[in-house]
Amino acid sequence: MAIPNLSPAEQAKLQLMQEMEIEMMSDLYTRMTAACHKKCIPPKYGDAELGKGESVCLDRCVAKYLDIHERIGKKLTAMSAQDEEMKKKMGV
Repeated sequence: MAIPNLSPAEQAKLQLMQEMEIEMMSDLYTRMTAACHKKCIPPKYGDAELGKGESVCLDRCVAKYLDIHERIGKKLTAMSAQDEEMKKKMGV
């Protein structure tokens, strides 16, 4: 989908960024699912449904993963902004 007022190069860059975001979110989901499953659910299933302890563990595990993901994203955004500011100051 083309966005008006963007050059083809800017549109390609935007599309690449969108694809990278989807890939990162997919990776986050895969890692989070594997880690939280391993941590919270015993290898031998005793019941078809999650127990209360398993549910609470999964909720906390997912919350921690998402919190860390958000913190890292903010830190990387800040670092990128600082890098851009330094480049502007240096005339690069």
